[in-house]
Amino acid sequence: MILKEFKELVVTSRPGQSAGARVNEMRENSVRCLGPHGLHTMVYSEWGDAANPRVLICVHGLTRNGRDFDVLANALASDYRVICPDIVGRGRSDRLFFPDDYGLPTYANDIMTLIARLGVDSVHWLGTSMGGLIGMFLSSLPASPIVRMVLNDVGPVIAMDALQRIGEYLGKAPDFASLDEAEAYVRTVCAPFGSKLSDTQWRFLTVVGTRPKAEGGFEMNYDRALAQPYQKVFLEATEISLWPMYDAIRCPTMVLRGAESDILLRETAVEMTLRGPKATLVEVPDVGHAPMFLDEPQVRAVQDFLLAERG
Repeated sequence: MILKEFKELVVTSRPGQSAGARVNEMRENSVRCLGPHGLHTMVYSEWGDAANPRVLICVHGLTRNGRDFDVLANALASDYRVICPDIVGRGRSDRLFFPDDYGLPTYANDIMTLIARLGVDSVHWLGTSMGGLIGMFLSSLPASPIVRMVLNDVGPVIAMDALQRIGEYLGKAPDFASLDEAEAYVRTVCAPFGSKLSDTQWRFLTVVGTRPKAEGGFEMNYDRALAQPYQKVFLEATEISLWPMYDAIRCPTMVLRGAESDILLRETAVEMTLRGPKATLVEVPDVGHAPMFLDEPQVRAVQDFLLAERG
């Protein structure tokens, strides 16, 4: 299991716990979902007691996958059944035959299928970037299953310059002869994750963000065809504003913003505290887009907010 190779990343889930009590076993499961053009399988990591009715769903960003949350999930597994899906087209989940099916309607439908599989009526939500957009959409709906939410470096207004930056590398990654070569690439395109990440943390992000190729070497762990709908939806737009969606959210919400983020500008984050769910704002210094929950302060901020309702 990858987490064993990164013991320095394991953070405490509760003050005073012993090291032995912190370690939790990750399980891999899957659910079959119906898309616009047929069936596909979505794989997810699961942590904590499978009988725990308190469920936290953690959803990753555009080109990442559910393994990004290994450290966070390990820390929260004593309080939650933590579910970390690989959204279709990423990680261990299927790739879609029709690239135009990669989009919010497919992702939201898959998540609702997953929640039905889990057998719960309500969930807590943590969404990074794209995962936050999925969460905003679902939580804006009447009778939403999301009752508490963390939006990680995303909001109802998305800076166009940042979308152009992402478009410059999306789907264009080369194949890599070695993990070292892959890591050099990851460090470049993911530099906004933070200048203070350790070598071990960068290797972790590389290992979970790439996959071996059958003929040897490695490739990024997402479908390059994701770039096609991205170009149509985002790069051809002149403005991305989702304030009506955000204003419809009623559940307690926290916004975690990288202080150097070019996706979620500070003025947008501040406005999010004044309207809609009137989110709590926490800024992470020395990080852009997006905080990756590989150190204790970031994990602790999520813990404090999600568990606050328990008193």
